This record gives sequence, structure tokens and C-alpha cells, in this order.
Amino acid sequence: MEVKFARIEGRSTPFYLAMILLAVLGLAGVFSTYLMHEHGIYLSGLTNRVPWGLQIAMAIFYIGLSAGSLVVSGLYGIFGKMEYKPFARIAAYLAMLFLIAGLLSILTDQGRIDRVFVEPFTYFNVQSMFSINPSLYSGHILICVIYLWALFKEKGRLTKIVSLTVCLWAIGTHTGTGAIFAFVPRELYNSPLLPPSFVAAALSSGAALMILVIVALSRATRRPLDNELIIWLGRRLLVVFLLCALYVMLIENAHRVYLVESREAGLFFLFGGFHSVLFWGGLIILGSIVPAILLFIRRTGTSIPWIVFASSLVVFGVLCERFLIVVPGLIHPPNLFPGMEVTGTVLEEGIAQYSISLLELLQALGVAGIIGFAFLLGLKVLPLAPTEARSSV
Repeated sequence: MEVKFARIEGRSTPFYLAMILLAVLGLAGVFSTYLMHEHGIYLSGLTNRVPWGLQIAMAIFYIGLSAGSLVVSGLYGIFGKMEYKPFARIAAYLAMLFLIAGLLSILTDQGRIDRVFVEPFTYFNVQSMFSINPSLYSGHILICVIYLWALFKEKGRLTKIVSLTVCLWAIGTHTGTGAIFAFVPRELYNSPLLPPSFVAAALSSGAALMILVIVALSRATRRPLDNELIIWLGRRLLVVFLLCALYVMLIENAHRVYLVESREAGLFFLFGGFHSVLFWGGLIILGSIVPAILLFIRRTGTSIPWIVFASSLVVFGVLCERFLIVVPGLIHPPNLFPGMEVTGTVLEEGIAQYSISLLELLQALGVAGIIGFAFLLGLKVLPLAPTEARSSV
């Protein structure tokens, strides 16, 4: 199966309207970040007890999409699977953009933005995941650039070598991101299963996103798309990643509730408030069980609209999972001194409150706008999109 790639024309009115809308969103995000930088991040919904919110949740969501997209793309180079070639270039390009989106989300969350470009690299601490991860992220972007170049030049041997490197690096990068939380001694963070859970969710969301992008791009540009390719991706790749992610996540929460020292926190996470509704309704039911059933049933699993719907639910479920990783672990009061009674504290006691502010929402939309603008621009100036996508199976 020979696959050819070409730029999109990008001359239609809908294309220019989309570019304008994305640019407006990007400017709104820049303006909201400017306001919080000048007046303080108290304008957001963040507090001393909840210093991480929507932007950090979006950051690990984007980093997960980046890792998942890169692994899916790398499968073409490693195994020579032609089924993966039609979206290999787009996946690699998106992987780079999503990593940039994650870094932008972290950047907009900082009270001192100027320190982000200096501190992580000048004061390296091998015992701090906050210190290790910037090196992983910068290497991730560099590898994406090299991998894209190898794909553009159609260099078979180099592509295979770089593909293996990008897959391993992507898994390592997201493992490092998961370790930021997993190595923190708090009941809803500290877990050796959290990094593999991060990676499994990244793979499922990356595969789901590729289905959405390929279908949307083929419809928008009116380029041929073999339904068997999407069916193969949905029923053989996405559903496996989805079930693996669900399995690791359920084991992680069962382990947390089983241990006496984390049982109260685990029950709070599963049955303690709005986040519990988001867990059971958004992540487990809508984001995992429903799409798995849709992909397993032959009638819906071989229907492109249903596969697209299932993929959308998977991406939504992973977004819920990322929010659930960040916020509940902060609003739940930490047991900083096990076995001891704390008689006085400067922190607010009990369950903390957090709500997403308008400025935080604008920041998140702004990052999405910037990355969306860069993606459409890349499609216009680089030969990323396949002229047709067909399955060899």
C-alpha cells in the first residue's frame, strides 16, 4: 500500500474562519494570563490549599495526548505496519504540539513566569521529579522534530531507529509526569500504579484522537478514507488500550481502599462529592464502559459514526481522569504526620473548596486556540495529510 502525503489548500471560507476563531481564543488566553501575572493568581480559583487546578489538569492531559500520539505514530516505523502510515506524520506533528500545549498550560499557571525558563535547568535535583521532567519534555520535542524529518525524507532505516526511540521516550516522559504525583506522600497521590495508569490512559486517548483527526480531516478535505482502517484502529487498537487503562485504574483504587492508612481518602475519592460523580459517571461509565461496549458490538464497532462517538467518549473520559488526578488529592486534607495529633496549623483544615474561574477557563481555551491554529497552519504548509487512507488488512 503506497501512501502519498500533500498539503491542504486552506483557501476556503470555513478554513479562514476557523483560523480567526482560534486566533481570538489564543489572544483571550494571553490576556487572561497577563491579568493574573500583573494582579496575582488570586484572580483564579486557586488557593494555598489548592495550588493546582484546571491548567495543571490540562497540562497532563496534553502531555498524555502527546505521548499516546507519538507511540501510535511510532508503531509504523517499528513494525512496518502500513495501517499506521496514513496518520504517522500527523500523529508526530500533533505529539509535538500537544507537548508544547502542556508546557504552555504549566507556564500560564505560574505566578512567576520568568523563572520557568531558568530555574529548572540551573538548579538540577536528581531527587525531584519537578527537576527531571523539564529535561524529558525538551528531549521529547527534539525527538519529535527528528522523527518528523525522517518521515518526510522516507528514510526507512532511520525511521525505524527513531521510531523505537520516540516510543520509549514518550513512555518515559509520561511515566515521569505520573511520577510527579505518584512520589508525593499524600493519600490520593502516592501510588506505584499511577505512572503506568498515566501511560495506559495516554495510549487510549492517543489512539482515540487519531481516529477523530483522520476522520475529520478526510471529511473536511474530501479525501478518500477506507472505513476498514478506522474499524481496525477502533476494534483492535483503541479497545485494547482502553481496557488496559480501565484495569490499571480499578486496581489502583482498589489498592487505595484496601490499605488502612489510605482507606478514608480512597472512600472520599470514590464517594465523597462532585468529583465522585465525575469519576463514576464521566470516567468509568461514559469514558470507559460505554465506548468499550460500542467497540465490541459488531453493529456499532463497524460503524464509522459510532466509532467516532466512542473515540470522543474516550477522550472525554481521559480528560475527566486528568482532572480527578489533580484536584481531589489537593482538596482532601493531607495526613502530613501519621500517628501524631496536629494541634495547630496555618492551613485551612478539613475539605478545601475549588471552582474553576473564568480566567482559568479562558487560559485553557487560549492554549487550545494556539495549538489548533498551529495545527491548521502546519497542514497548510507541510505535507502532513495523506491524499488517501486505506487499510492493508
